[in-house]
Amino acid sequence: MKNIKTIGVLTSGGDAPGMNAVVRSVVRTAHSNGLKVKGILKGYAGLLSKNAIDMDLASVSGTLQRGGTILGSARSKEFNTPEGVEKGKQSLIEMGIDGLVVCGGDGSFRGALDLSAIGIPCVGIPCTIDHNIGCTDYTIGFDTAVNTVVEIVDKLRDTSQSHNRCSIVEVMGHNCGAIALHAGICCGAEAVIIPEVRNDLERDVLNQMREALNQGKTHFIIIVAEGVTGERAKQRSMDTQQLATFIEDRVGVETRATIIGHVQRGGKPTARDRRIASMMGNYAVNILKKGAHNRVVAMKRNTVVDYDIKEALEISKTINFEELRTFNEIR
Repeated sequence: MKNIKTIGVLTSGGDAPGMNAVVRSVVRTAHSNGLKVKGILKGYAGLLSKNAIDMDLASVSGTLQRGGTILGSARSKEFNTPEGVEKGKQSLIEMGIDGLVVCGGDGSFRGALDLSAIGIPCVGIPCTIDHNIGCTDYTIGFDTAVNTVVEIVDKLRDTSQSHNRCSIVEVMGHNCGAIALHAGICCGAEAVIIPEVRNDLERDVLNQMREALNQGKTHFIIIVAEGVTGERAKQRSMDTQQLATFIEDRVGVETRATIIGHVQRGGKPTARDRRIASMMGNYAVNILKKGAHNRVVAMKRNTVVDYDIKEALEISKTINFEELRTFNEIR
């Protein structure tokens, strides 16, 4: 078992609120256990260029509540090659890093898996607003992103109500409709359109609106996951703006499209994201210290656990159909 004296930490892929809370927890836990920490800047690209800084308690002071990532993030095509992975291993050795904590999504975990396969102890922590990691009940950043969407949709509802409009709101989620579904429940949306369920627009949206109009309703909120208007748009020849036009033409209600975009990635992390990030960062350091190799930290039934990375990547993620049933009954 390799004796861990210095831990590296990097943030990779799309940024997520709470990443800084993870980094802070890693640094503070490591120092509590007599270990050193190096922060690798700009993800795997920074690893290849040996772009790292020594981190002490002062370096993470005042970061718990900050959005984004103080370490930065970047994608690296070079690291996606066997030669790049080997170069990454040599960079870690030359920087004196004995084990690595990787904060990100499934793409970031595949990089950790590759490094683990050639002898570098790695632990992944799920940081992604999409909530699309199958092995865990929760991903860091998701709660903050949903709260951001809810705040924006609440404001949109005010103006939709004033003008008797329908607002089509596109939120993030290429292959996972979790943000759309959770926001739909929290905002009282009339419909959510998500990649996991093939909606019949006539039955599930238009007829619902017509029925509501007959009962005196004058304004509507429909939330769409970007994966639907991206991949599904090819089948329907319809993006979010075209969907708004389609609904307006067939129902007769003025309809506006709003694409929220990357604002969902920003902002101060919620209390939930800060708490879980702190717990996962602490857990990652402690299992590395005990000799863990090739692991992903996860949350299961409010308990922090860990999985083999390969096993974790093989666990598929689907929508919570009980939540979907709830939405359909209360909308």
